This record gives sequence, structure tokens and C-alpha cells, in this order.
Amino acid sequence: MIRSQARVVTPWSYVFGAIAMLNRVFVSALIACAGMPALAEGFSRISDRSEFVQTVQDKELRLGMFGISLTVEEDGEIKGRALGWDVTGTWEWRDGYFCREMDWSGYPIPQNCQLVEARGGEEIRFTVDKGAGDSASFKLR
Repeated sequence: MIRSQARVVTPWSYVFGAIAMLNRVFVSALIACAGMPALAEGFSRISDRSEFVQTVQDKELRLGMFGISLTVEEDGEIKGRALGWDVTGTWEWRDGYFCREMDWSGYPIPQNCQLVEARGGEEIRFTVDKGAGDSASFKLR
């Protein structure tokens, strides 16, 4: 005999399910960008804060397939949206790396220091764990 249990579905069930799914997508996009390892591919390393600020100043960092749009301000603030939800955070430049921590509508994204590379003024790539991990590339608009 097969027994099934009725599942109680509340509006919160949908919210928590959506948060779990969106979290996986958002965090994956920020740290993995389709799970591809960082390769040179015409990117040049940004190793100082002033070059980084010049690259992102007055620009929006966009990762369209995940609905991510961020601005990184010179004063250390990060703000934007991902999959329709607010993203906030702070950053600092430390020992040649972009170190950030963020919050995605109440879900904390822990601090991580990342290698930053740019391809012209059109694309910027962040590689987690000081360049040892996965990467995410954003279009600069």
C-alpha cells in the first residue's frame, strides 16, 4: 500500500521555497558564472583601488541571465537588485583584492576577497577566494 501525506502549502511555503531557489541561483551567479574557471581570455588584472574605481565608476554591473544589476560606489557601498530583490553591501580594497560582503533582501552573503580583471571598459570579472575559485563576469553599462 502506498501512503502519501498531504503537504500543507501556505504563502510562506512559496516565499521560503523561492528564497532557497533564488539564493542558489544568485550566489552561484556571483561566485561561479556557469561554473567556469577563470581564464585569461583577454582580461587584465586590476590590482589597485584607483584603477578599480575608475573602471566601475558611474557604471552598472549586469549579469542579465540572472537579473543581476549592481553598482559599486567609490565610498564602499554596493547596491542593486537580483531577480527583483534588493542587494546591499560594502566593499574595501585590501592587498590587491576586492573584498566584499553583501545582503540579498535579508540573506547574508559572507565576506570574500576576490581577484578583479577587466576586458576593456565593457566587462569585469570577479574570481572568488583571491583568484583561486570560480568566477563571475559582468557587463559594464
